[in-house]
Amino acid sequence: MKIDFILPDIGEGIIECELVDWHIQEGMQIVEDQSVADVMTDKALVEITSMYTGRISKLYYAKGEIAKVHQPLFEIEVASATPSQEQATDELAATDAASQSQTQNWAGEQQAESVNRASDSAPCPLLAQSGKAIASPAVRRLARECNIELSQVAGSGKNGRVTKEDLSAAPSQTQTAASHSLNLVPPSDKTAASMSGDRSEPIKGIRAVMAKQMTQAVQQIPHFTYMEELDVTLLDALRIELKAEFAAHGAKLSMLPFFMKALALTLPHFPLLNSRVNETCSELTYLSEINIGMAADTPLGLLVPNVKGVQHLSLLELSLEINRLATAAREGKLAPNEMKGGTITLSNIGALGGTVATPIINQPEVAIAALGRMQTLPRFNADGLVEARKIIQVSWSGDHRIIDGATMARFCNHWKAYLENPLTMLTQLR
Repeated sequence: MKIDFILPDIGEGIIECELVDWHIQEGMQIVEDQSVADVMTDKALVEITSMYTGRISKLYYAKGEIAKVHQPLFEIEVASATPSQEQATDELAATDAASQSQTQNWAGEQQAESVNRASDSAPCPLLAQSGKAIASPAVRRLARECNIELSQVAGSGKNGRVTKEDLSAAPSQTQTAASHSLNLVPPSDKTAASMSGDRSEPIKGIRAVMAKQMTQAVQQIPHFTYMEELDVTLLDALRIELKAEFAAHGAKLSMLPFFMKALALTLPHFPLLNSRVNETCSELTYLSEINIGMAADTPLGLLVPNVKGVQHLSLLELSLEINRLATAAREGKLAPNEMKGGTITLSNIGALGGTVATPIINQPEVAIAALGRMQTLPRFNADGLVEARKIIQVSWSGDHRIIDGATMARFCNHWKAYLENPLTMLTQLR
């Protein structure tokens, strides 16, 4: 019997998505819960898994084409309507019902988040299990969020299927060395490949979102840029000294956590820099949380996840979170909420070799900084002697409707003082 696999809702208001890659081909035998495709929305990359076991008889889209939500994605030939398929049908119905409730994320994610909150302290058995675990997409996502190795959890469902309840108290894996820094990804071979003649291609996915947001920001916000030089000689020495200890905890310590913590100490003195303006510029909202965005150049385009509540995190916790978000950004697996709610942004353009820039404000934020590369340059010391110093240029862009140059200069000098005298900053860290 041949069955059409219907592409389910993958987010509120999303009616189509780009088929980024097939993990299957026609004639291939697959099993239930096997990954079959990656699709890209304007928010994130989403993995699609099969709800059936059988042989793929038809793919309705080619790689790069736009797939329609609620339309057949592929056709699969199954032996019969087994109980397992009935269960899958039930899950699809549940997914559709959840999407109709106007959720922000796709239905599976919502189920996972709901279960996650409800089962933080419940017990869960942990048994050895070989091979690929059987679980729904929602359970797989919950396992990833909890750092649980799914194949090690005994499934209590039919045919050993792992349920949400099975995950409830499974011990998390030790934080792995998710220690990729915010170093930007070098150009791929495809990007560097030479092209002969002109060619056109549609702007879609993440790049389409970037085009829309950047255009809107420039049109609505009068930008001004303020540039300053930071002497980070002492800060870099401190980073090198702490590097091994952070590595022992699975964190790669870059300069970015220091820049973020210095911001978290500075912004309470300049709340205007951590605020939002309404569309008519008639009202300011001062934000209590400090969620710092980190611009990341990925194979998918520019992504700006943000670290939530930087003021509450230790330097180690902040490093681990930066590493995790950078990895997720490169893999296109950021959750929608990880790119929402930012209050101010740092862009590490220096990772590509630049020194100064004129960054565009990440609306609805009111300020953004571009960090240049660190250079060893000659500078005069207090005795008038020339010595080698570690120098970084920083370029701040501000919303000139509410921020004037003097405020930006005072703010930057306050922040700079922490970075140039890191012991002063460390005495105030929590």
